Amino acid sequence: MIATIRAGGQADGVEQNLHGKALMDGIRSDLDAVILEAQNRRAGRISRWHWQVKTTLEGIFVLAVAMGIVIGLFTRSRLHSVSDAYLNALEMHKRRAEELYESEQELRTTLASIGDGVIACDAEGCVQMMNPVAQDLTGWSLEDARGVPLEQVFEIVNETTRATVENPVAKVRRIGGIVGLANHTVLIRKDGGELHIADSGAPIRDKVGEIVGIVLVFRDVTMERRTQDALLANEKLAVAGRLAATIAHEIHNPLDSVANLLFLMRTGSSEEESKQFMAMAEQELTRVTQISRAMLGPYREAKTPVQVDVPEMLQEILLLMDCKLLDLGLKIHTDMPAGIRVEGFPAELRQVFSNLIANAVEATGRGGSVWVTVGPEAAEMGYDGVRTEAGALVQVRDNGPEISEETRAHLFRPFFTTKGEKGTGLGLWVSRGIVTKHGGSIRIESDTSADSHGTVVSVVLATKPVMQLGGD
Repeated sequence: MIATIRAGGQADGVEQNLHGKALMDGIRSDLDAVILEAQNRRAGRISRWHWQVKTTLEGIFVLAVAMGIVIGLFTRSRLHSVSDAYLNALEMHKRRAEELYESEQELRTTLASIGDGVIACDAEGCVQMMNPVAQDLTGWSLEDARGVPLEQVFEIVNETTRATVENPVAKVRRIGGIVGLANHTVLIRKDGGELHIADSGAPIRDKVGEIVGIVLVFRDVTMERRTQDALLANEKLAVAGRLAATIAHEIHNPLDSVANLLFLMRTGSSEEESKQFMAMAEQELTRVTQISRAMLGPYREAKTPVQVDVPEMLQEILLLMDCKLLDLGLKIHTDMPAGIRVEGFPAELRQVFSNLIANAVEATGRGGSVWVTVGPEAAEMGYDGVRTEAGALVQVRDNGPEISEETRAHLFRPFFTTKGEKGTGLGLWVSRGIVTKHGGSIRIESDTSADSHGTVVSVVLATKPVMQLGGD
């Protein structure tokens, strides 16, 4: 039709229009078919997309369910493990708590059963714990004492001077180790009563060695002190009795001599003989005076240490025993250079050497020999482990029977005696206490050989000792 129109012809014929219409209808039909096919393809793609989405969602759901199950099972197993661990830990802590409680109860029972008082303080010295004995001795209850400085609960003073004794807590902190109280320490109770005590303090340290507390252990030694005082008094009475018997014996002979001389003077002696008798009577009376002075020595006790002339003191002791020595036929050998002096209590030292010489005389027996020697002694560690200054060495030696090693091991124990009913068993024990009090030492050696048997007692005394007033 386009070509016809271009050629100038007519294109409005019915047949041509119908043919063109048929062609256009074919085109429209083809176009509708193409659109329908496109729609069908699009619908297919949409359907496949929906199926894929559905499949993906189902897969995701299944996967999520599977993951949930896995996570649930894992969580359940972990929860079981955590629960088991928690229960185990809870059981372990329960057991530990029970063990700690039992240990604490055992500790409390132990502290309550201890016969000594125990006080525990913190690092600042405030009371944290007291056992019943400590509460009874101090008069403070634990409720009243907790958190209170130890100085208020545990007030201690010197028995003699009444000066306040350094608190054990301060002393432990200063020294950093275990400390003990000085002897003759008195505890003043809350009610004002007083007790003689002995104690020790020790630091409580943490893992790094720092002091986090102090524990104080003390005990009542009042009865022990009274017992010791009674024993000392008993021994002093025994010494006084022996001295009284000795003095009676020693004075009897000079007085008899004076009576005989006076009788001779009354029975017509010449003037020359009377002068001679008078001189002899004066000598005998002088001897009586010397003996009485020696006798009074033990009762003239000084309150403070004084200078003691050791050779002179020993000579006075031998003077008192002179008649006894003559009766037994004993030979006394002395080596006592003048000028050897020490500081001390004369009556106590006289008691020591009276015991030692009397023991030597009794051990030697009739016809034996006793040696008493005095000499200077250089500073050294004493026989009892006591450091002594330069002073005097006194030795009393006899040639009597030897003393076995087993017996020597018991000689300084109270009430041990080898004299049977004649001895109290207190002489050497008291003597050692006195020597120790004077900062000295004493030892006994015995030769058990057949040829040179005998015993030597050596006493070391310092020139200026530091008096150990608590020596037993």
